[in-house]
Amino acid sequence: MSINFHEEAVALLPRMVEVRRDLHRHPELAFQEVRTAGIVASTLTELGLEVQTGIGKTGVIGLLEGDHEGPTLLVRADMDALPILEANETDYISGEAGKMHACGHDGHTSIGLAVARMLNERRSDIHGRVKFVFQPAEEIGQGAKAMIDDGALEGPRPDFSIGLHLWNDMPVGKVAVTAGACMSAADIWQCTITGSGGHGAQPDKTIDPIVAASQIVTAVQSIVSRNVDPLDTAVVTIGAIHGGDAFNVIPPTAEIKGTIRTYRKETKQMVHQRIREICEGIAQAMGCEAKVEIISMTIAVDNDAAISDRIAGIAAGLVGEENVIRDERTMGSEDVSLFMDDIPGCYFFVGSANAERGLNYPHHHPQFDVDEAAFPIAAALLAEAAASFVIPEN
Repeated sequence: MSINFHEEAVALLPRMVEVRRDLHRHPELAFQEVRTAGIVASTLTELGLEVQTGIGKTGVIGLLEGDHEGPTLLVRADMDALPILEANETDYISGEAGKMHACGHDGHTSIGLAVARMLNERRSDIHGRVKFVFQPAEEIGQGAKAMIDDGALEGPRPDFSIGLHLWNDMPVGKVAVTAGACMSAADIWQCTITGSGGHGAQPDKTIDPIVAASQIVTAVQSIVSRNVDPLDTAVVTIGAIHGGDAFNVIPPTAEIKGTIRTYRKETKQMVHQRIREICEGIAQAMGCEAKVEIISMTIAVDNDAAISDRIAGIAAGLVGEENVIRDERTMGSEDVSLFMDDIPGCYFFVGSANAERGLNYPHHHPQFDVDEAAFPIAAALLAEAAASFVIPEN
């Protein structure tokens, strides 16, 4: 492909930085992205795309119709921020106390708009259409489903899907494209243990749910070490445990909350089963009852092998083969997977860290920030990847 998207992306860098920093100053939490959605919708409308708003509450879709018939490509970017008090000292620090773009979604939105701008200038070359999906509420794992429930995958239904994540686990100049599962499925689990409370000085007259909960906390750690194939992987985490409010009272109930991360569906089902068995079995042995609830947030991000190879090849031409990583995987999750569930696609990572400038704090950290030098790489790669689906080779 003779189009020099990187040169165009470099020219658009000041605009991308301006948009990104404006969004960073005005972060909005899940399903509250009203201002952000307004900026996205206004920009796409000015470009002449067919724009839909209010999809999945605050989501925006911009449809770029080419001049020729062909496939439909979905390009996705997320928009929401996190409930974190920012600890940076930049001139674009969040102006909303307790809210912060601590995962790079402000950059994703800005990059997505730049890609829409670049491809819009080539309508006459496009065979098919590009469906730009700007999604809310990724951080709580509900935005993609909300948009899909509102018809985001219809009228027209995409044939392929792509997207990217700025990635502070890698320095600027690196790109990771992994075939197969690269981000895990995520579930929330909760166990409520019911016993019989009473005076702390008379435990014999109670059925203590805290003791049962303590046994459960220890026992569930055996699931990964003793039930999961060592060549597979899973994470079972307990993030909260609560029971009682006073030092001398045995409460009637105790509650455990946690998360489950898996790649394979079979492993996910097994972990669910073992959690139920352990919680219910230990509670019964201790004279208590256990009620287990497991909520599925999202499925694993599973990249199509052929599309991954295509994008890795494009990335190699952009940053050099030596800077393309083919096996980057994380137990973090992303609900972009719901858009990709039965639509072949690829979700890839673009390095955004710069340790020399102190821009290497991890995602969701109060000092998270990215090196904006990653933006031209990300925008050029996403644009060229998109073009490979809808602009035929000469």
